[in-house]
Amino acid sequence: MKISSRGRYGIRLLIDLAEHAGEPHIPLAVVAERKGISIRYLEQVAIILRRSGFIRSVKGASGGYVLSRPAQDIILGDVLRVLEGDMLVVDPPIPHSPETSFQRCIRTAVFDRMNEGIARVIDKKSLSEIVCISDPDESFMYFI
Repeated sequence: MKISSRGRYGIRLLIDLAEHAGEPHIPLAVVAERKGISIRYLEQVAIILRRSGFIRSVKGASGGYVLSRPAQDIILGDVLRVLEGDMLVVDPPIPHSPETSFQRCIRTAVFDRMNEGIARVIDKKSLSEIVCISDPDESFMYFI
């Protein structure tokens, strides 16, 4: 499993919108410049995220995008599944197709566990946790 540019750019767009949640709306051109992403590609990703209900658009000459719900309510796994499809390491077995004992062992001992581990990580992380805005006291502090 590899997260494509679409998934990475979508997450970066949401992070930027979360970091600037105090602003009424943010043009994609501004996000593209801040994050070093192609505006054309970012527009395609924004359409998917808007249709899925993660962001909403503000129309007009000075329009842009905002998060459609609080950052703590946006789960990384939900976003990645919308942008990437399933997050499985290998495709699940086809129902009613023969599976050798070796294939079943590899699937249950390795692939299913990898899938569970990935799901455990991405389904626990909210957008606010990624940008450390849920609780400033939980952000990292370094002492020298």
